[in-house]
Amino acid sequence: MEEKNTQCESEVEIPSVPVIQFYPQLYKQRYRFVEDLVYRYEPKKVADLGCGDASLLRQLKKLSCIELLVGVDIKDEWQNLVTLMPDTTFGFLELTIILYQGSVVERDSRLLGFDMITCIELIEHLNPDDLAKFPEVVFGYLSPSMVVISTPNSDFNPLFEVVTVRDFDHKFEWSRKEFQSWALRVAETYSYSVEFTGVGEPPAGAESVGFCTQIGIFRKNGAKAAESCASEQREQHVYKWWTLLELANQIVVTISFPSLQQEKYFKTTVVSEVCKQVKIMRMEYLRGLKEQEEGREPSNESDPRLLAPMLWEGQLYTEAEKARIEASAKPFSVKDKFYVPLQRLPAYVRLHHLGVSEERIRSVLADSGTLSSDGSAVAIDLHD
Repeated sequence: MEEKNTQCESEVEIPSVPVIQFYPQLYKQRYRFVEDLVYRYEPKKVADLGCGDASLLRQLKKLSCIELLVGVDIKDEWQNLVTLMPDTTFGFLELTIILYQGSVVERDSRLLGFDMITCIELIEHLNPDDLAKFPEVVFGYLSPSMVVISTPNSDFNPLFEVVTVRDFDHKFEWSRKEFQSWALRVAETYSYSVEFTGVGEPPAGAESVGFCTQIGIFRKNGAKAAESCASEQREQHVYKWWTLLELANQIVVTISFPSLQQEKYFKTTVVSEVCKQVKIMRMEYLRGLKEQEEGREPSNESDPRLLAPMLWEGQLYTEAEKARIEASAKPFSVKDKFYVPLQRLPAYVRLHHLGVSEERIRSVLADSGTLSSDGSAVAIDLHD
């Protein structure tokens, strides 16, 4: 990961840069980051505090390792709850999704014993009193195996045209030094380790400001021992219970998803992941061509975007995964066509996780019209 325990200077000279735009949008990069963590660590019970309209829950509901997915928010304005219901894009066995209305600084024993709790763009909305209570409730009382906290990086704000704070409801926005100081204090107090990274890369020439969104990943020291204590905690139910089918009704809804062992769902999943990876590789390839046209030095082999083409979007790779990708055949273009060798695709985390081979991908894509004439690569229009 990047920016581990990085301390920054109090005064950073900010160069003149064009209007900042992110692609994919910054919130999508944050959600993809969490999704990648779930892929890597395979938590069974995940809670999103400050879940808002449940967008992150919709993103996570398709991941096979999750058995219980919970959202908590102070408001009860969840829209389009039907989008949390099963679909046929991804197939899994069973998943329970529960929505609670309540404050994230209130203790509710139903959130004890979770593998992962996410707080995405949450803490900056807390007033000083609630911010002071937040660590004791989340880290001290709930004490999950992992906590993921994202918040705006104020070091980045001078790159925006007019910014005091990014949202009228933000009570504060921290610099990297401020966030890391707070996070390290919390980690030490509640027996966690923490490392820092982020999403939303700054433009060329402004790398010193760091990521637009800074992220702390907290891991519980001795997490297994902490789990055994969850059942000993006194029951406290303060949240209002919302379910997918009968709002405010105290009935847990269990949703059955179709299994990936069924061929049609497996094929759909493989095609979806291949499409995502190929499109992002094409985007990176076009960005490299643009850099060359502008006379900028092309990225060299040590550039993490080459070693891990999706790192800029928030996807995480271990060194072994980076090496596996780098060792595979590179994408290339011929005239107006962009080619991704099939041999490269199983190297990526998501397809590797599915256990698909080059031959399996070829058979799944055989009737799609996206294979090259010799069947060795996915071929799509370079500029479409």
